[in-house]
Amino acid sequence: MNENSFEKDFKNNNYKRKNINNSKTYNKKGNGKSERGNNYKTSNFNYSKKRSQSKPVLPPEPPKPVKIIPLGGLGEIGKNITLYEYDGDMFLVDCGMSFPDEEMPGIDIVIPDFTYVLENKDKIKGLVVTHGHEDHIGAIPYLLTNFNLPIYATKLTIGLIEGKLKEHKLLGDAKLNIVNPGEKVNFGKFTVEFIHVNHSIPDAVAFAITCPAGTVMHTGDFKIDTTPIDDFPMDIGRFAELGKQGVLALLADSTNAERPGYTASERLVGESLSQIFKRAEGHRIIVATFSSNIHRIQQIIKEAVNCERKVAISGRSMLNVVTIAEELGYLNVPQNVLIDVADIKEYPPEKIVIVTTGSQGEPLSALHRIAFSDHKQIEIIPGDMIIISATPIPGNEKLVSKVINELMKSGANVVYEKMYDVHVSGHACQEELKLIMSVVKPKYFIPLHGEQKHLKKHAGLAEQMGIKAENVLITINGAVIELSEEKMVCSQTVQAGRVLVDGLGVGDVGSIVLRDRKHLSDDGIIVVAVSIDRYSHEIVSGPDVVSRGFVYVKESEELMNELRELVYDIIERCNMNNIRDWMTIKTRIKDGVSKFLFTRTKRSPMVLPIILEV
Repeated sequence: MNENSFEKDFKNNNYKRKNINNSKTYNKKGNGKSERGNNYKTSNFNYSKKRSQSKPVLPPEPPKPVKIIPLGGLGEIGKNITLYEYDGDMFLVDCGMSFPDEEMPGIDIVIPDFTYVLENKDKIKGLVVTHGHEDHIGAIPYLLTNFNLPIYATKLTIGLIEGKLKEHKLLGDAKLNIVNPGEKVNFGKFTVEFIHVNHSIPDAVAFAITCPAGTVMHTGDFKIDTTPIDDFPMDIGRFAELGKQGVLALLADSTNAERPGYTASERLVGESLSQIFKRAEGHRIIVATFSSNIHRIQQIIKEAVNCERKVAISGRSMLNVVTIAEELGYLNVPQNVLIDVADIKEYPPEKIVIVTTGSQGEPLSALHRIAFSDHKQIEIIPGDMIIISATPIPGNEKLVSKVINELMKSGANVVYEKMYDVHVSGHACQEELKLIMSVVKPKYFIPLHGEQKHLKKHAGLAEQMGIKAENVLITINGAVIELSEEKMVCSQTVQAGRVLVDGLGVGDVGSIVLRDRKHLSDDGIIVVAVSIDRYSHEIVSGPDVVSRGFVYVKESEELMNELRELVYDIIERCNMNNIRDWMTIKTRIKDGVSKFLFTRTKRSPMVLPIILEV
């Protein structure tokens, strides 16, 4: 190629490039060479920008499901505790206890199994509490013994928790935080809003739990009382606001799901008490109620003041709650109205009102001890007006009837809930439950707090309210519920159950010990003791037979003699067959004695062989 052709080609290419650049940006200043350089850079920048915009934009990842793990309170009354989890952040709602039933002889209380909680204690940010009843706070001291986490609750609830922790000598290290209704607490990716509700104790709240997966409403125990004693109705408006914003799931109290209509206002009890106090003119009045029902206690004090009576408090738990409630301003007691229970003899009976525990017939309660003449300061005077202002908890009906009958034998007039309006529930009935569903409008519904029949009935109410059957879940303690906009599933189960507290022992009484206690209570025990020579394996002394709770030995000498001969023969046969293992010999004695006694008596006492080697 000659020089002229090369220059010609170069000029043509340069001209083309100049035209290309000018087609992208207009040469505003007219300075060709420098503007071409700038245009070239601009062209490259625009090109790279276009290339980056042409990449596909990935949609944001959907939020992870929120996990709800009930560890107590399902299929049972009491022992309420629920664990919430989102993306590694956890917190607990409530930590309650329940009372033992007739199948748990000797047990004091029942608390949740904390195994899963302790396995995840590094992830758990805190505990929020709905209210101060024992079935929601009673197990907190046992949890804090193993795991000292922050606790958030309203003022009165914190006061009651302080009292429990003080008894267990745990108050010094406790992290207690007062939260008012309407305020929020953050636990990592969770925000928990406290919402005021009505219950049979002041300062009860529900929770609006918000995380990236959505909002979950956890009602706790509640009822809708439009005329509460403290003039502070439930904040239904906030429930409705959250319902309009969208609620992923509603977890609601099922205790009264079988009862139609509405729960009566607490003020109804005040009206009934006023009438009964007037009828009791000239006689002493004793009122038994739940120690935590501060509104009820307030009404009793009010009527006592109206009748110019002094009020004495009996029962340790009642005295503790009244003291705390008065100190915190939740109980208004005029001066010189309260007197010590030891001073009641200094006043005429018609000028006294005694407020006591024992409305459930508990054997160690103050009312039970009064009924059976076992109380140090109080004994029944014929004509006493006894008011049992509570409904028996399922399973306690026989205990309550026993106390009522004994009080009547002593000449007292007994008024209880079935006769007069001396008690109203603190839990919502069917119409209130449906009202909450209608304002919250949840996508999913999970009934809480109740036996299986209560959960089933509550689930039926949800379906009546238009919630799809596949969006209603009746589950069990330990189920891991995963909730998202797309679905609700139970992915797995974790360890959850009951731990029995007997005296200072926590968890050391299990199913085997309970079985033995039940066996002993049903059929008694036979102890067979025998001394055997270590070398010759001959019987040195015995066999001796001791009976406890089976037969009276002095009236069953023939049976006892036959039993001794049987044991002697069993040991001799073992010796003849060269059986030297003590456990094998004990097993043969136990089996032989059990078979013999059942054949002769049709009873199966516990048989305890004891071999002494001498």
